[in-house]
Amino acid sequence: MGFQKNTADTERILTDNYEKYYRLAYSYMRNEDDALDVVQESAYRAIRDCGKVKNKDYLSTWIYRIVVNTALDLLRKKKKETLTEELPEIPVEDQYQETELRTILNQLDHKSKSIIILRYFEDLKLEDIADILGDNLNTVKARLYRSLKKLRLNLEAEHYKDVADKF
Repeated sequence: MGFQKNTADTERILTDNYEKYYRLAYSYMRNEDDALDVVQESAYRAIRDCGKVKNKDYLSTWIYRIVVNTALDLLRKKKKETLTEELPEIPVEDQYQETELRTILNQLDHKSKSIIILRYFEDLKLEDIADILGDNLNTVKARLYRSLKKLRLNLEAEHYKDVADKF
């Protein structure tokens, strides 16, 4: 009975949060088809393994963890297949902001990037992020602080470089 209950709860959570999982996958993959593949594979893994989750209160963060890990797995696989990275097609008016944001986030390692995305784009609590990434809460806080500091320093350096280039 527990397995069937977890399966129903898992399917409900997947359905209710599909768009969130897709946005999260897209933030890693930067490609619509790959993001859809990540969500589909994540849903499969979640339904297949949901019986292993003992407390159904953790199903939601557990599924987030699956999406993050599936995206990272696919990125590693793609990196092995090709050394060049394709940029997704984006509307011209959003191109500058999108490219700048991607460039800034790509300066971070995968865990730091995950923390920034989950915190500021998915609006998750630090405790949930720690559960999703399988890290200690203090580790997540420290990594978030260091990442934000690094991003700020890089943005300031870029700003001063842009100003200097104008002269």
